[in-house]
Order: sequence, then C-alpha cells, then structure tokens
Amino acid sequence: MLNSGDVVELDLGLPLGREAGLRRPAVVTTAQRILEASPSVIQVVPLTTTIRGFGSEILIEPDQSNGLERPAAAQCQHVRAVSAGRVDRVLGNVGAVALARIRETLGLILDIPS
Repeated sequence: MLNSGDVVELDLGLPLGREAGLRRPAVVTTAQRILEASPSVIQVVPLTTTIRGFGSEILIEPDQSNGLERPAAAQCQHVRAVSAGRVDRVLGNVGAVALARIRETLGLILDIPS
C-alpha cells in the first residue's frame, strides 16, 4: 500500500510542451484515508534534479528516508492524477514536514483556502 509522502518511481510518458514527463520520481500527495481504500488513480507531484528556484517548487534534500540520491525539486505546478499502476516502486518517503510544504504550495496554486 502506498502512503502519503512516498517517493515513487514511475513513467509519466512523453511530455508535451513544458510538462514533466518520462521516467522520474514523484511524491504521492493523495490523502492517506484515500490511499487506504487502494484507489486506481492517485495524485503525484513530479520531482526534478533541475533546480530552478521557482516559488512553486519545494526543494527536497536527499536522505536515507526519502531514497533520493541528489537534491530534487517537487514541481507542484505539475501536480497530476495518474493510474496507481504507473508506480514501479517506492524509493522512500519525504516525511511530514516536506509533505506539508508541498500541500501548502498546492493549496496556493489551486487557490484552496487554508
């Protein structure tokens, strides 16, 4: 079972324009209560090692918990729904603090009142 904040490896397919695509890690942002029901579709935020410093990106430093090998930016501007079947493996978990920062940024992007 997946958990909120998991760093998963998946294939997002061929990108169009400036979309995030191809094979890459992403952070699962779906609520835990939804994940416990084993949904067929989950929400993810792709990660990139190209750090641009955009306000819509959250820097994730590598550590033993998240399974990343290099610093990566969570590209909140690229949040998307994907089939759970796209997940190849779980690398680790970003933890509660990073997940909260990602969700806060998603709330700003989507204009969801806090």
